[in-house]
Amino acid sequence: MNDQPTFALHGTIPMPRLGLGTYKSKDGPEVTDAVRVALQTGYRLVDTAAVYRNEEGVGEGIRQSGLERHEVFVTTKVWNDQQGYDETLRAAEDSLRRLGLAHLDLYLIHWPRRSRMADTWRALERLREEGLTRAIGVSNFLPHHLDELMQTAEVAPSLNQIELHPRLQQRDAWTATEALGAVVQAWSPIQTGLVLDDPTIAGIADRHGAGPAQVVLRWGLQSGLSVIPKSVHADRIQSNFDVFGFDLTEEEIAAIDGLEAGERTGPHPDQFPGD
Repeated sequence: MNDQPTFALHGTIPMPRLGLGTYKSKDGPEVTDAVRVALQTGYRLVDTAAVYRNEEGVGEGIRQSGLERHEVFVTTKVWNDQQGYDETLRAAEDSLRRLGLAHLDLYLIHWPRRSRMADTWRALERLREEGLTRAIGVSNFLPHHLDELMQTAEVAPSLNQIELHPRLQQRDAWTATEALGAVVQAWSPIQTGLVLDDPTIAGIADRHGAGPAQVVLRWGLQSGLSVIPKSVHADRIQSNFDVFGFDLTEEEIAAIDGLEAGERTGPHPDQFPGD
C-alpha cells in the first residue's frame, strides 16, 4: 500500500486513508484515465459502486496502472434494488465480473433499507467468509441504522461512508461509527467544491501555501477520517494527493470545526430511498 497512512479494517486489513472517489465519473476513458492517473500518482484506494455504472472502466484503469492486484484497495457497493440475501450475493458477483477482479477489498451497503438490512448484511458476512471481499461495511448509516444493524449482525461493520465536510460534520454518526470500532469515511469531503470559497479555509490555505481543497482534506485526515475526493482532472487528482507534507494547528482545526452548518449536498438517509 506504499508509505501513506492506513487504517486497519476488522483489526487487520490495511486500507489507505485517502482514496479516489468516482461518483459521476463516466464509464470508459474518463473514469479509466482518472483511476490510472490516480494510481500512478500514488493513490492506492479506489471507490466505486454498482449504481455509478463505471465499474468496468474502474477495473480497466487498475489494469492500465501496471500495479499488482494486492497493491490496490478496491471498494464497491450494493445498490438499493439489489438488497436482500440472494440478491446481494448476485450483485457482488456482477460487480466482480464488471471490475474484472477475483475479490473485493471492501463491500458496502450503499444506503440503509431497513426492511432488507438484516438479510443484506447476512449476505455480506457470507461474502467475507468466502473470501469474495476482505472487509464489509455500510454507507449513509445514521446512529439508529447502526443500532438496528447490530441487533442481528454477527460481524460489526468495519467502515461507514457518509457525507462529511466542514459544513456537514455529522458528529452523531461519526461518534456512533467509531464506537463500533469502525472507520468513518467522508464522501464529498470538499462539498463538491462549495466549501472552498469560505474565508476561513482560504486564510488557512494562504498561511500554509496550500490550496483550499488541500486544507479541507488535511482537516479530514488529521481529524481521524478517511477521505475520498472525486475528480477526473489529472492536476486536481495530483493536488488532492499532495496533503501529507504539512500539518494544521489545533487552532486551525478548531476554526474549521466551527464551520458546521448542517448543509447536505446529498439526500438525507431517512428520506432516500424509502422502503
